[in-house]
Amino acid sequence: MRFQGYERKIPRRNCKLTAPTDPRKQAFLQITTGGSVQRGMAVNVYSTSVTIENLSRHDMLAWVNDSLHLSYTKVEQLCSGAAYCQFMDMLFPGCVLLKKVKFQARLEHEYIHNFKVLQAAFKKMGVDKIIPVEKLVKGKFQDNFEFVQWFKKLFDANYDGKEYDPQQARQGHDVAPPPNPGEQIFHKPKKPCGPTVPQRTSPTAPKIMPAPRGQSTTP
Repeated sequence: MRFQGYERKIPRRNCKLTAPTDPRKQAFLQITTGGSVQRGMAVNVYSTSVTIENLSRHDMLAWVNDSLHLSYTKVEQLCSGAAYCQFMDMLFPGCVLLKKVKFQARLEHEYIHNFKVLQAAFKKMGVDKIIPVEKLVKGKFQDNFEFVQWFKKLFDANYDGKEYDPQQARQGHDVAPPPNPGEQIFHKPKKPCGPTVPQRTSPTAPKIMPAPRGQSTTP
């Protein structure tokens, strides 16, 4: 630009808009400034009321198993937190280090570890949700079903349809379904069938001891 005989140059910032090459990132606008990259944040969902859009427990399990190539048989098995961590990797690549996820988790303290990894991913991506870890790790149906219903809405609001290979992302690690909560069998003595008949005892009756051989019992 020229103003009264002198030229003023407007410096150009080292800033450019780049289109994401990975289709999973097309929902985000990457602004590169001096080598740093700022990623968009997640679209939050807050509706938790029961609607016709909510899936049944069987449909929800089918969605989880088909998406992540798992073999869960109960909603309660989501209490390990491993599936949610991999769903976040599907939605926002790089927000979770899957090598930190305990896919073979079978104990409560391992479940807590996975949910801590998930909560860190939520914070990183701006997901405004406090995970009720203490309730989920107990493996109760209602708590886990409500949480997965909310998570399904979060998934639908942020997933861009990109194909995802869950087994390759896990680097071949198998996912052991957590033991079904409430299926611990305690071995108790079997009760006899029918009414019990008390055994008669006669503590006052004298006991007759057998006589030694060769001796007569008559005087």
